[in-house]
Amino acid sequence: MHVAESGEEASQRVVVFLHGFPELWYSWRHQMESLAARGYRCVAPDLRGYGATAAPPDVASYSAFHVVGDVVALLDVLGLDKVFLVGHDWGAIIAWYLCLFRPDRVTALVNTSVAFMRVGATIKPSDYLNRLYGPTYYICRFQEPGVAEKEYSPANARNIMRRILSMRFTPESSGGKKPEAADADEDKPLPPWLTEADMDYFVSEFERTGFTGAINYYRNMDRNWELAAPWADAKVQVPTRYIVGDGDLTYHYPGIQDYIHKGGFKVDVPLLEDVVVIPGAGHFIQQEKADEVSDHIYDFISKF
Repeated sequence: MHVAESGEEASQRVVVFLHGFPELWYSWRHQMESLAARGYRCVAPDLRGYGATAAPPDVASYSAFHVVGDVVALLDVLGLDKVFLVGHDWGAIIAWYLCLFRPDRVTALVNTSVAFMRVGATIKPSDYLNRLYGPTYYICRFQEPGVAEKEYSPANARNIMRRILSMRFTPESSGGKKPEAADADEDKPLPPWLTEADMDYFVSEFERTGFTGAINYYRNMDRNWELAAPWADAKVQVPTRYIVGDGDLTYHYPGIQDYIHKGGFKVDVPLLEDVVVIPGAGHFIQQEKADEVSDHIYDFISKF
């Protein structure tokens, strides 16, 4: 496992950052600098299958149980009993699972973008998404090994990353559905929060590793749902702050805003202290609104 660190190693106040798709530890660079300057030790791994971390060939090796196990093992190797946890996108999903499975290892959680969601006990996640969006939806296309790799090839990494990192939700362009990466215009300049040097770092890593490891997380959604059945009605018993941009794709799933704001979220996460919706922010909120997100993280974890 490749791990980036900042701050004083001797600090007892440790923040572990978990990145999403298709990202790297590098997505947390701004928060790591900000919180290290405030006395925290910051730890951000490349998750299994990403960057310089090992990428097992077996699709089944990318279940949430494997990745949560990786994070727990990382804490053990570093001698960390409990940490502050911060997640984004797939990293947020892994953070929710970690708090369900091992709440004893987490002092407090700040999750961004992806809210805690229960699909239910009667329908597989892939079937649910197929019914909702159809077989051409990107998560549905990702399910069959080898199919998505034709589009998400290492040679096409620059175009892929440029499109994905520039994505924004607009009701007009999406028809009420989550837009695909291809909906973004790759001829447009990079958004102001992303430099060419930033893009070069992401691209160089995915040109080297490809996208298969990252896509394999999606291929385990049904496996996660099945194996996590013993926790189907469990609640997240960790103090939590949730942050999302009002332009985030995940904030416009059918019914999600009612769930977040009208009590359902609080039922599933009883120690949810607040929900922060940042105007003008899209999906990659920790990079788009770096200072604001850093301040929200610090404001919350400094209470503990």
